[in-house]
Amino acid sequence: MLLLGFDIGGTKCAVTLAEAEGEEIRFLLRREIATKGTPQAVFERLFACAEEGAAACGADLRAVAAAGISCGGPLDAARGVILSPPNLPGWDEVPAAELVAERFDVPVRLMNDADACALAEWQRGAGRGTRNFAFLTFGTGLGAGLILGGRLYEGASSGAGELGHIRLCEEGPAGYGKRGSFEGFCSGGGIARSARGVAEELVQRGERIPFSPDGSMEAITAKSVAEAAAAGEPYAAEIYRAAGRRLGQGLAILIDLLNPEAIALGGVFMRSEGLLRPSMEEVLRRECLPRSLAAVRIVPAALGERIGDYGAVTAALFAAGAFEK
Repeated sequence: MLLLGFDIGGTKCAVTLAEAEGEEIRFLLRREIATKGTPQAVFERLFACAEEGAAACGADLRAVAAAGISCGGPLDAARGVILSPPNLPGWDEVPAAELVAERFDVPVRLMNDADACALAEWQRGAGRGTRNFAFLTFGTGLGAGLILGGRLYEGASSGAGELGHIRLCEEGPAGYGKRGSFEGFCSGGGIARSARGVAEELVQRGERIPFSPDGSMEAITAKSVAEAAAAGEPYAAEIYRAAGRRLGQGLAILIDLLNPEAIALGGVFMRSEGLLRPSMEEVLRRECLPRSLAAVRIVPAALGERIGDYGAVTAALFAAGAFEK
């Protein structure tokens, strides 16, 4: 079965063409573009990439069985409409599924990226064999996809799993439009904002910024702080320890509420597990119900850096009827 996947992100988007046969997914092409211009212009460029890429690899897009779109929320999955995600300014009421269906004349499923990746990890990655599983994006933002009782749980309005919006304390870096939120502390953007707060204090004391590649505020990213922490820089290491503590706090809520068998984390956790896990586990031991904590595995996403591609293709599989709806 030939499937088309579109992964829509705040800084970049990708289109993939894949063959699915049983448990196996084989990627035939992947093209990536910057998320610049109007939503319609971005989709037109993705469509052109799909058509040019298919021609180059000898694939026939007329044989595509279904298409999937993976995108951060909020969105209306039932209508196939993207609803003003915070990382996609200007993407207001975008009829994404309709745009793809009109171009390729196939069934299309728009899915929250955390939901799509949760299904992919559940079927082919860290959640395989479980019936109660959660996936956390932990990328530019923070969202969760939930598999409960062996089925994807999307909620009444496609809004289930928005863990990033939970407030962990009254003050703190802003994420998802809320200060002190889970996303504010535990996302790539949130870690960078926390680091800039530390950097401002260092500058005021006349000290250099040890986790900025060029010494500027603008160059501070979650990656630059992680690299400094891994090299033993104490300020950077403490920024990640603090993020790990907040991660433990948020995960404790999820574990006590849903009692999952496994939780997989993507993005920053995949790349910096060693910097986050010790302080995360310290908080989990203090906050969680012992029986629920003993039942859960907390691991990096097994599908690695290609999880976004797998998520988009898994959304296409959903459109093709491969999952119980």
